[in-house]
Amino acid sequence: MTTVDRKEGRFVVDAAVLAKAFSLSQAETRGRMREGLITSRCETGADEDAGRFRLTFYHRDRACRLIVDETGKVLTRATFPVQTRPGANVTGPDAEDAT
Repeated sequence: MTTVDRKEGRFVVDAAVLAKAFSLSQAETRGRMREGLITSRCETGADEDAGRFRLTFYHRDRACRLIVDETGKVLTRATFPVQTRPGANVTGPDAEDAT
C-alpha cells in the first residue's frame, strides 16, 4: 500500500505514517486505533480546496494532519501539539497521573 489509499470513498492510511508521527510501533498504532486512543477526522475541501481532503489523527497531545487529493496522494503532512480534548481517553501505560 502507498501512504494513503482511497477505497469506496474512504481513506486508508498506512500505519507506518501514524506510528512515526506519534513515536509508536506499527503494532501499538493499530492497537490504539482499535481501542479508540487514536481518533481521526476527515474534512472535504470546498471552493479553492475542492478535490482535497484534510485527514487529521489525534493521539493524546499530538495531531498528525495529511492533506490529500482525491486519489490519496499526500500533498502536505504535518505533526503538531494540541490540547488534550475533553473526553479523550488518556489511559494506558504511559498516561500521566491526573492526581
